[in-house]
Amino acid sequence: METQNVTLVVPKQILREAKLLAVKRQTSLSALLTQLLSDMVAEENGYASALKRHVTYLDRGVDLGTSGTIHWTRENVHER
Repeated sequence: METQNVTLVVPKQILREAKLLAVKRQTSLSALLTQLLSDMVAEENGYASALKRHVTYLDRGVDLGTSGTIHWTRENVHER
């Protein structure tokens, strides 16, 4: 995968803690940020894909076994 350098402005305290986290995970800060961004993109793409599938499912509808004809009335269903 082709890479590109970027410049970030990060508060010093966050940067210090992020570096410590990278050391604890035995990785570099760059690899840590790359993984975090990759996870975020994958999650967003997964959400968009799931949303598209569900909207398609809702548009198509569900077969309730009525063949498009309702054989009952509200009064029959809710007899008092």
